[in-house]
Amino acid sequence: MAILIQSVKAPVGADENTVFEAALKKAGIRSAAVMKIHKTSLDARKREDIHFVHTVYAELESAAAEQKLAKRFSFVTPVTEGNIEPVISDRKVKGRVVIAGFGPAGMFAGLVLAENGYKPLILERGQRIEDRVRAVEEFMGGGAFNERSNIQFGEGGAGTFSDGKLTTRIKDPLCRYVLEQFVRFGAPEEILVKAKAHIGTDKLRNVVKAVRERIEELGGEVRFDTRLCDIVTRNSRVEQAVFEGGETECSALMLAVGHSARDTFEMLCRKGVFLEPKPFSVGARIEHRQAAVDASLYGEHAGDPLLPKGEYQLSWRDHEGRGVYTFCMCPGGYVVPAASEQGGVVTNGMSEFARDGENANSAVVVSVSPADFGDKPLDGVDFARQIERRAFELSGGFKACGTTVEGFLSGKPSLDTDLVPTYSLGLEAVEYRRLFPGVVTGMLETGLMQFSKKLACFGDGKAILSAPETRTSSPVRITRTDKLHSLSLENLYPAGEGAGYAGGIMSAAVDGIRCALKIMASQAP
Repeated sequence: MAILIQSVKAPVGADENTVFEAALKKAGIRSAAVMKIHKTSLDARKREDIHFVHTVYAELESAAAEQKLAKRFSFVTPVTEGNIEPVISDRKVKGRVVIAGFGPAGMFAGLVLAENGYKPLILERGQRIEDRVRAVEEFMGGGAFNERSNIQFGEGGAGTFSDGKLTTRIKDPLCRYVLEQFVRFGAPEEILVKAKAHIGTDKLRNVVKAVRERIEELGGEVRFDTRLCDIVTRNSRVEQAVFEGGETECSALMLAVGHSARDTFEMLCRKGVFLEPKPFSVGARIEHRQAAVDASLYGEHAGDPLLPKGEYQLSWRDHEGRGVYTFCMCPGGYVVPAASEQGGVVTNGMSEFARDGENANSAVVVSVSPADFGDKPLDGVDFARQIERRAFELSGGFKACGTTVEGFLSGKPSLDTDLVPTYSLGLEAVEYRRLFPGVVTGMLETGLMQFSKKLACFGDGKAILSAPETRTSSPVRITRTDKLHSLSLENLYPAGEGAGYAGGIMSAAVDGIRCALKIMASQAP
């Protein structure tokens, strides 16, 4: 068996033995046959008491002793293994399993299928990672924009050009499996232990390539520069997947297309597949110096090499339930041009593994819902697209719409600051009330003022805002049954962020695996 002893406090700088002694004392036991640190997080809520909180893995002399301890203390829990034990059907179905999209959901679904004897065909509209990096770097340097291969589309999905965050709110044993697979394919082992684990965009690129090579080694096929164009349906099933350069008979089609595949959503609507609009969020990126974030969080302890780069998560909700919050915080990172359509501006954040850039950035976004933009399936898509196109017009191209915080709050946009913005294509001073609806700018104002009460750096009027951030999550849900297939088509499996069932690398990967398990239970390899 084995148990986890949770909430074990230890001072900054404490060694493993000190942590183990604290865990044994807390659980009231003298010794354990095996002990190791399972998870570690930093508690910096009180500057006078900054400490680490650990979860310790322990194996006792018997399973009975472990069970007794787990029953006695709420902070002791049995270890839940993240192993996959698929139930594989012997039912033969014509055609092959097709996956549209090679982001986290499609990648992990493809891996699990391939390792269990299936040979999936994976379609990815963007380029393989080597070519994608060149296309992104060319655009970020002021060169040509590639609608097919960019920060949103290409091998690894949008998460490949991010901080590679592996945090999630879902409590699923498969999360451990996903982390172990990342390590297996080249991610740093520390992600197994850190509560706020990240891989970094630089290391994640090698990981996704290694996963793809494993899928291909097992007989799976990944086709790049190949977009899913259409589906042929019959008797409530997808009969064929039509893609650039060909078509194939489908035994199952998984849609892991990501939140920016707007043309795919439009195609599904034309085919009568049930979609519905869902809430998402829009706003801007805020940049501070990383040193200012560290000082705000750690006080006199800022700069201690034993402490991680400071990161935060802030939120506030009004009396009507509308929220404003920080999202995808990138310590030591960069604000990047993340457009996926000509004539639109999109911002996002990115960090490398070392997180050693001078600035920190985070999205500051406001929740919007069908009450704000309409209840037709693609009304949220149109809402975000209008903001992106308005930004393109106001900035005169792919520049971001920028202003200092004080310029935004005063209604007099300004770029007068000694903070060097990291958005590589430049900023144009823009009045945000011309860019966003009033419900968004009003909540942004309130949020910035509320957050300044919690974190000192948010009180800096010279901090820089870059906008718009519109791709926080999918504005669409491709609704599915409890068997994870579409309401409309019994062998169509919407998965991950684009389907509206995940938010981030971890939850998307887990969702892709869950859909793959359902496919395996319904048909033989």
